[in-house]
Amino acid sequence: MGTTRRSFAKKTIAATAAFSLSSFLNASGHSPASTMKIVCVGGHPDDPESGCGGTLAKFANEGHAVTVIYLTRGEAGIEGKSHTEAAAIRTQEAMAACKIINAKPVFAGQTDGDTIFNNEWRKKIQALIMEEQPSVVFTHWPLDAHPDHQCASLLTIQSWFRSKKNFDLYFFEVCTGSQTMGFRPTDYIDISSVRDQKRKAVFCHASQNPEGIYSAPDCNHNLIESFRGTEAGVTAAEAFIRMRADYRAL
Repeated sequence: MGTTRRSFAKKTIAATAAFSLSSFLNASGHSPASTMKIVCVGGHPDDPESGCGGTLAKFANEGHAVTVIYLTRGEAGIEGKSHTEAAAIRTQEAMAACKIINAKPVFAGQTDGDTIFNNEWRKKIQALIMEEQPSVVFTHWPLDAHPDHQCASLLTIQSWFRSKKNFDLYFFEVCTGSQTMGFRPTDYIDISSVRDQKRKAVFCHASQNPEGIYSAPDCNHNLIESFRGTEAGVTAAEAFIRMRADYRAL
């Protein structure tokens, strides 16, 4: 019988352990000197929590410093509310979610639904990222239906290039199939032990129908977590694509 997808995923993770995301979390004997800084750049409040909240929680639980940079405050995300009203609500939701996963929230200052990709904003995002001196950065997969997600991703990618690729860059998925497209993971993180912690963080975003994030047919992160877990041979997982500096090394 041919190799199953699950065994292939396990073999792939093992074969790439020298540079895989899982190797960061599987390393033992962390000391204060080896504590890492982790950054996640998301388009709106709830995106980082949905896409990689479990992984961020695992890093934080291991004693690493986690920062979430929200490109916008979700100003256009609550029907019937002005941008100012929605921003205030969603900022508080993001801060509550970050408290649950032990992350520091940072708000970059762009506007939901009207995000900008230019040199000025590339410099701003790069400065915010490099202020943290991260070892690992997460952001949206650039092939995404939402333009704000694309903008967050491209600004982060350009920051990676301009900072001479001095941090590892990984892409996460959100609402795969309806938003994230063409996602073929290179890395998996077992989030079985922090799945409830992630769920609580997502449910802080009460204005965004968190039950729908987990169960609506066009999003269904509960199913995504279980499916990625099956691929990785665990109960629940988050999947990522690693940005490679030299694909000839594959």
